[in-house]
Amino acid sequence: MTQAKSKQQSFDRLTDDGLAELRSEIGKEIIGPPGFITEATRDGIKHFALGSGDENPLWLDEDYACKSPHGGLMAPPFILLAMNRTAWGARGLRGIHSMFSGAYFEWHRPIRLGDRLTSKTILKDIEVKQKSQFAGRTIKQIREVTFWDSAGEVVAVARPYSFRMERDAAHEKGKYKQLTQAHYTLDEYARIAAEYDKEVRQGSKARYWQDVEVGEQLPHVVKGPLTVTDIIVWLLGFGGQWLRAHGDAVRWYSRHPKGAIVNSFGAYEPPEIVHWDHDFARRVGVPAAYDYGPQRMAWLGHLMTNWMGDHGFLRNMDVQVRRFNLVGDTTWCRGKVAEKLQDGERYLVRCEIWAEDQRGDVTAKGTATVELPSNGA
Repeated sequence: MTQAKSKQQSFDRLTDDGLAELRSEIGKEIIGPPGFITEATRDGIKHFALGSGDENPLWLDEDYACKSPHGGLMAPPFILLAMNRTAWGARGLRGIHSMFSGAYFEWHRPIRLGDRLTSKTILKDIEVKQKSQFAGRTIKQIREVTFWDSAGEVVAVARPYSFRMERDAAHEKGKYKQLTQAHYTLDEYARIAAEYDKEVRQGSKARYWQDVEVGEQLPHVVKGPLTVTDIIVWLLGFGGQWLRAHGDAVRWYSRHPKGAIVNSFGAYEPPEIVHWDHDFARRVGVPAAYDYGPQRMAWLGHLMTNWMGDHGFLRNMDVQVRRFNLVGDTTWCRGKVAEKLQDGERYLVRCEIWAEDQRGDVTAKGTATVELPSNGA
């Protein structure tokens, strides 16, 4: 094998023709591979929950779950992320980088052990931003995905979106070049590690709507310091977008040459390489490898299910992923009660939620609405 260093790969430009081609797809179904999982099995639930760092016994302990109001094992709300592969990663604009930037989720019912879901994704809209601070001209690509159960009933609807930009333009802009990776002393790491043992989970004790006060803080959930291992374990439950191995991977790169990234020793990798390869992350204008945007949404889902307890139901969540969460960063998922509402017989609480790193920067923010039981007071 040659010992010569591979020539750096050049990337595609964002063209008007490419944009016009993408516009012609608005309203059409996005065809792609099936979800990483199609059924909420015991193992699928376990791998997704643990990949999110969520050890709620409602997902993991069948004896506990059978004594809950649900009468059996349940799945984390964001297991939907593993049940569709066409909604979270943007399609079209071949060779143009995609960054997941947020989503609105609405659940019609909880997801239970044994649920088999199908889904359909459409391209909802695109918006052009001529001058962004990160990469010049960028495209906001909005999708809509609907999930059905085996009876044909809608289980959930989501509207995720991504920003598309030229990799070289993002590198040249260097908006985030001042960000540096975190380093921790043994004492600093020990203080973060100790927070995991203090995690508060409402669990089997009902949180009644009447007992909630506007302005009250939700007990936070800590995630990190983020490692590449954390990302690998996340992928064991989430499944990724374009992850393939050996012959399956080679054939995929042959069919989709614009999706192939040449790594430092001349072999092909998927665009997801930005999540574990620091050098390639820098090529797209990020100082180091970083987490998956949907991963942070699952973390905020963990915050909400901890707070609402086994008797609550997460109705919706709307989150913007605003900044990069680099390998090495520690994230605190926080929230507070913003509003109490009644919708007929539903007793609802709207919370403001956010993810904050060790720098004090808010890397994701949004709202979540939960339905709580009423004590009739």
